[in-house]
This record gives sequence, C-alpha cells and structure tokens, in this order.
Amino acid sequence: MSTTSDLETTAHPPTFNLVERLPWAEVMALQNQRLAGQMAYLEKNSPFYRRKLAEVGLRFDAIRGQEDLARVPFTAKQELRDSLKAAAPLGLHRAAPMRDIVQIQASSGTTGSPSYVGLTAQDRESWTEITARALYASGIRSGDIVLHAFSMSKGFVGGIPIYQGVSHIGAIDLPIGADGGIDRLLIAARDTRPRCIVGTPNFLLYLGHTAPSVIGMQAHALGVEHLIVGGEPGGGIPAIRDELECVWGARCCEVMGGTDLGCTYWAEDEEQRGMYFVGPDYILAELIDPGSGRVLSWQEGATGELVYTSLARQASPVLRFRSGDHVRVTAIGSAKGRTAPAIRCFGRTDDMLIVRGVNLFPSAVQDLISSMKPAIGGVVRVLADFEGHSTQGNLKLLVERAPGQSSDTDAAVAQMVETRVRNALAVKAEVTLVEHGFFDAPGAQKVALTLRQAPDLMMRGKSKPNQA
Repeated sequence: MSTTSDLETTAHPPTFNLVERLPWAEVMALQNQRLAGQMAYLEKNSPFYRRKLAEVGLRFDAIRGQEDLARVPFTAKQELRDSLKAAAPLGLHRAAPMRDIVQIQASSGTTGSPSYVGLTAQDRESWTEITARALYASGIRSGDIVLHAFSMSKGFVGGIPIYQGVSHIGAIDLPIGADGGIDRLLIAARDTRPRCIVGTPNFLLYLGHTAPSVIGMQAHALGVEHLIVGGEPGGGIPAIRDELECVWGARCCEVMGGTDLGCTYWAEDEEQRGMYFVGPDYILAELIDPGSGRVLSWQEGATGELVYTSLARQASPVLRFRSGDHVRVTAIGSAKGRTAPAIRCFGRTDDMLIVRGVNLFPSAVQDLISSMKPAIGGVVRVLADFEGHSTQGNLKLLVERAPGQSSDTDAAVAQMVETRVRNALAVKAEVTLVEHGFFDAPGAQKVALTLRQAPDLMMRGKSKPNQA
C-alpha cells in the first residue's frame, strides 16, 4: 500500500516517502479514495461499525469523501475499552480473523487496563512504514546506530514497533531499552557511540545527568547528534528541550502517535517548528472543537482536538476516533517540501483538571515549573486529591527544591512559585516544597504528572518516600 520511497532514488532525501511532499490536494484525493475503500471494508467485516452507523441511519456508501465524515458519529475511547472487555483480546471492533493477526501491541494503560491492538501482515507493514517516516524526519538515517531507550517490555509501541521502524530505515537498533537500566544504557552509549537515541524526554534527561557518575564522561562527550523523544509531555516544552540539548549536545526532536492508530505518525524535523503529520495515506486526521465537535480548518494558530480515521486498516480499524489530544497548529508545510500540518500537543482530555472553573493541563504546569530552574529543581507533581476532574479548591503542587537548597527558604520560594502560577495560569496554587530527588527518577514507565493522593511520608517531614 506504500507509495514509492524517496530512498529508491536519492541517498539522503528530505523525506522518507514522496507522499510527504505531495501537493495537499493530491493527498486529499488519495485519502478520499482510500476512505471509500475502508468504508466498504468496514461494511463487510465490522459488526461494530455496522451497528454504530445503523444507529444514526447512515449508509457506508454515503461516505464518499472527507466532507461526508462529519455525519459519522465519533468513536470514544470508552467504547473501545467496553469493546475489548466484551470480546477479549481484541474486542468487538476487530475486523479481521484471528488467524490473520500476526502482532499484538498494548497501550500503557495509564487510565485503566491496557488496550490491545491487533495487526495483520498488511497492518504491520503500514505501521512500520509510517514509523520509519517519523524517525527519519527526526534525524535517523541508514547505517546509524540508534540506542533504544524506550521501554522494550509490556508490549508498548515504543518497543518492537520502534525497532521495526528503525530497521526499515536501514539503521541499526541497539535494543537495550529503559528496562535494561541506566548503567547498561550509558555503557552501551560509551561503547558504541550511537548517532541517535530514542526515549521519553524525562528519562533521557535523567540519563544524561547521570552519565558522569556511571561512565565518568559528560553525556555531550559521547557524540550523540539526535535525540528523538515522545511518549509523554516534555519534548515540546522549551525548558526541557533546551536542557536536553545542552546536556547531550544534540538536536532534540519530538514524535507522537497512539496505540489505536499506529506507533508514531507525527514527527518533528530539523526545523523544529512542530510535529508534521507523516502518515496521511494511512490515517485521516481531523481537527475538531472539543466542546461542540465541529470540524475546524487546518490553519496555523488553530487549536483543537485530534480525531482519526483509519485508511486501509484491517485488524483494529477505527472510524472518527477521538484521541483526546489537544493541539495547536504550528505550521502548514515546511521549507523541506512537506505539505502536511505541524502541531504541538499541549494536553489530553484524560489529564485535564478544572480548578475553580479554569481548565488546566498538568503539562502547562510542568512547562512553567521547568522554566523556573535553577531557583527550584524543576520537578513538579499536581496533587489532585479530589473526586473526578473538578475542584473548587486551590491547585496543590508538590515542587522539588533546587539541589542543595535548604528548607529555610521554603516559604519565600513557595510564594514565588504561587505568584508565577497565578500570573501565568490564572489559578491560585498551594505549593509544598520537597527535597531534591523526592520523586522517583524517570525510568521505563511514563512520568505521571498527577497524583491522586499525597505520598505517605510527605506529610511527615517532607522527606523522600521509601522507593524499594
């Protein structure tokens, strides 16, 4: 199903695949063609979507192009959770026979049980192609050694699918994984001198800061040129990105995806203007107003929620799936000839809190706190010790002190942070300072910015909890 790769004709082209540089009108025509094919496939193979469309009196053949999609009901994440629970392991929305499934991937399960997604051989080929496009955009080239610092366990898409994408480019994946531990990763970086490292931003930052104590070298002396980060907020936060690039002496680019659609299908290139959509021939992306559901135009500066429709997907297709990702459009096209929109993700519906009527994403808090170093340590957790996502109380923040900072200054520092939060985010905060290193160092799991209850020992002297 893939269009011709640029690599067949050029050693180092600006994009991995020609479709990334097609005029957008041609891309839309290709999407409409594949959308029609996907609708016919769903009508034949998906009782789940036959029921959904029948409930609103909509025929599959009435969806002839993108202008018709607004008539199709959204698919919510909870619907997929219910589907998986009703018919394990791949749910009622599985649209290919189990005998055709060749790979199953799992989400991280941060908001409940993991979601399992099946791939046929064709689906796996599509995933691998899109992942390769994203990693290529962010700097990986044929022959590169790539240190794999995403988790390689639990079926996460940062594991085997990233490996498959790296291999598809023709690069060499060194699959240590975050699960292999800090020492093994840094020793591998010292011994193999990878050109690129892939991993979550907070973990790679911790890895870089730890290098001198583990291998006796500064991270920037290892010769890494590209950091490709994703899986959690941080890569798009200026303060964290700047620190990553300083510690490693490397360019940092962000990628984004989601288990229900693919491994990664948004990717930043060397211009660092945002993450470009790299899989428009396999996934149709819409931008909607999250409140009304109205479709918005792709234009620079627009904000909204991403909605996805699979194109040419067999095993676990989704139709108008609400991702919950809230984004800002940062560019349309690039100097390298890309024609797709680029975005930054500033929060997820599942993470959003409403504090005294103000919508607030924890990633915005992290962005602000990270920018306040070295007055504070830069590590923060939002303590949401209330039912649901709304509170009439103040925003409770647990903020690590700067290294070596005494508790004697806590009152003044807390007041400074509270003032900055009020001025920048329009909410009143209650800040509690904890010692530097209070929270677990980043590792194989994503960093959780929100805590639903205070750490056990925090109220007794604000010391570091037992992390055994």
